[in-house]
Amino acid sequence: MKNSFPRKPMSISRSARSFGNALRGIRTVLATQANALLHLAIAVGVVALGLFLGISLMEWALVAICICSVLAAEAFNTALEFLADGLEPDHNPLVGRSKDIAAGAVLLTSIGAVVVGMLVFIPHVLALISD
Repeated sequence: MKNSFPRKPMSISRSARSFGNALRGIRTVLATQANALLHLAIAVGVVALGLFLGISLMEWALVAICICSVLAAEAFNTALEFLADGLEPDHNPLVGRSKDIAAGAVLLTSIGAVVVGMLVFIPHVLALISD
């Protein structure tokens, strides 16, 4: 087997195409998945709440990681669903189980984000109320 290293550096036009493909993928997720839009709307609300409450830089980092994780999980789930439907358009119990597991991963990620959100925001809200 021939060693392919060192590789040529990626050209700017190829990088731009890859970036465009990624943006098209994000648009597809948002255009076809109601839950992705819901997650995005919640993310906008969380960012607005963070700005209002003046959360710390570390808290912003945690919130950003959670937002990106949930949206990425939703994108992976969507990709798996499209791939599965394309390969097996008829009902297949194993494909259905795979889709359920991927959806479960989104749910677990969302639950984790809610827990982090509570840990970040509840102390700020309580401080605001007690003042």
